[in-house]
Amino acid sequence: MAGNENIVPLLPSINDGKLEKNQRPKGPWKGEFVKSVVYAGLDAIVTSFSLISSISAGHLSSVDVLVLGFANLVADGISMGFGDFVSSSTERDVAAKERSVTEWDVENRRRSQQEELVQRYQALGMHAADAAMVVSIFAKYPDILVDEKMAGRGIQSADQNGKPWKNGLITFVAFLVFGCAPILAFIILIPFTNDDKIKFIGACVLSAVALALLGLAKAKIAGQNYAISMGITLFNGAIAGLAAYAIGWSLRNVAGLEE
Repeated sequence: MAGNENIVPLLPSINDGKLEKNQRPKGPWKGEFVKSVVYAGLDAIVTSFSLISSISAGHLSSVDVLVLGFANLVADGISMGFGDFVSSSTERDVAAKERSVTEWDVENRRRSQQEELVQRYQALGMHAADAAMVVSIFAKYPDILVDEKMAGRGIQSADQNGKPWKNGLITFVAFLVFGCAPILAFIILIPFTNDDKIKFIGACVLSAVALALLGLAKAKIAGQNYAISMGITLFNGAIAGLAAYAIGWSLRNVAGLEE
């Protein structure tokens, strides 16, 4: 009895350990336009901040920063949005074309297609008999067989690629919204100071905050470490800004490109 009493209290701790090991990992955020928002936002902040850095290094005025900053932001936003639209449209068209070809192959070359699937499943570690049985079942359902063939080639179905115009619009809006962060400092500080250096420092601060928030969002979406994701995002922005500032300073002070 005494031995049993000593063993019973240990059981909960063993089970708890098993539960901890078997806990389901946290999945990433899911959203149709998450990727467009995050990457357009990151690109917008870095691009806008780099432009401001180069302008500030050339000792141009706040008016120059606002005019060139907003003009560049809108132009790049349109380019990014249209590029996303074209890319998504092309990807969808390629997927639709690939599906039609795969459907023809499955219909007219079924045996060879089944053999390819068997070989694929074997390469993934499935026993030959099991792979053959799975494929023989799929062969009864041509649509599933087509889906499996396309999945093996890493191609999404055309209906999974969303609407290209939505991707383009989201990218354009995200680019404008996040790209405004570095420029806002020159507007917010107008009532308080005329010193362009202070405004540039404000732009650096706002850019850092925006980059940190997007790095945090990227980590949440991809299930990454928050600190590492934010650090990488800030490092990316800092390197781009420093490079732009160095080029602007060099052109003005070393190359002698002055007004």
